[in-house]
Amino acid sequence: MQVEPRIFKAAVLAVIASLSVAGTGKADVNARDGGPSRSEMLARSNTGAPDGSAFFRPVLDGVLYRGGFSGGDKGRTGLSSSQREALCSEGFSRGFYADFGKNTDYGVTSCGDGNFDYQAARSSRPANVMKAIHDVIKNGDGPVYVHCMWGVHSSGALSAMALVQFCGWSEERAKEYWNDARNGAPCSGGCDKWIDAKFDRFSVDQSLSISDAERAAICPK
Repeated sequence: MQVEPRIFKAAVLAVIASLSVAGTGKADVNARDGGPSRSEMLARSNTGAPDGSAFFRPVLDGVLYRGGFSGGDKGRTGLSSSQREALCSEGFSRGFYADFGKNTDYGVTSCGDGNFDYQAARSSRPANVMKAIHDVIKNGDGPVYVHCMWGVHSSGALSAMALVQFCGWSEERAKEYWNDARNGAPCSGGCDKWIDAKFDRFSVDQSLSISDAERAAICPK
């Protein structure tokens, strides 16, 4: 039996469309399945990024993600209501704007049976972010999203500190990760000096220890 070309074409397009829909499932940002790969940690973006974000990357599987804004947040107003709702709907429980959110209205966004608590953070005073990450690891809450204006400097510094705190990375290795994920962005006064100054204010908090099993589930491969 000969099939008319237009009917065959329509059938092919229908199959492609069905495959495309099947492949667009919601990202499971809560999955703690052995830690992100290096390529995921350095990708320009990953599945689950809210619209308008840049450099959306996992740091600790199911626990910590980082990012920034496409084009930068020049008004320093932070995440929009739609971005907060999207993150909440994805399963994120907390968000931190590092260093730049002087015109940002912080607070809690509710979605269904979830909440997204949005707060200010400082890369030179990381204690509240480390405590929030530890709470998520221990309580099984949705992950933390740390962002800055662009997604390369301040969010990266807090992420590097989290890798030292929770994964046992050396400071040297964490700084190399920060530098690799900087995407060549310049630093006022020099990049080595910039990240060194941040780590001068950081030390591992022994009260925030986690188990070997928890570390294996979330830390990078």
